[in-house]
Amino acid sequence: MKSSMKTLLAAFCLASACSFGASTVHEFTLDALNGTPTPLAHFKGKVMLVVNVASQCGYTYQYEALQALHMKYKDRGLVVAGFPANDFGGQEPGSNAAIGAFCKSKFGVTFPMFSKISVKGSGKAPLYQFLTGAAANPKTAGEIQWNFTKFLIDRNGKVLQRFEPAIEPGSREVMSAIEAALK
Repeated sequence: MKSSMKTLLAAFCLASACSFGASTVHEFTLDALNGTPTPLAHFKGKVMLVVNVASQCGYTYQYEALQALHMKYKDRGLVVAGFPANDFGGQEPGSNAAIGAFCKSKFGVTFPMFSKISVKGSGKAPLYQFLTGAAANPKTAGEIQWNFTKFLIDRNGKVLQRFEPAIEPGSREVMSAIEAALK
């Protein structure tokens, strides 16, 4: 009993530190679509575009532009990272395997995709608590309003900018911000 309490307390402290004490996205570990724990620290030194995605959304077509960004800028240090979420109208109902198969067959996605998470509400993943939290990131704070919200992260893991879903990945606004971050 004492051992399990210690384990529970340690897990709680670790989760709290990740949720509330993080200063960069590199402090988070999330599961890839295949279930492999993937520390975002693997992307230190890279610029990231973090996107909550869904397969049955009016913005799902943005996968094509996200893949194009990945191909255009990956050799310069951009990592597009997709985080499927079923928080809006049940638009991501599939399993992680189904999500991966859809993204690959429909859009040829080769950028990193992660396991389905929640990006809003009481079950919000710690990464999204960090991205949308006023204390850590006042300029990008606020609940995610819909699928395909994009966060641009600098090479040191700091949040640079937030783009709402209607702002296309290939827009001048997003492209200029990525170009500036890659310099």
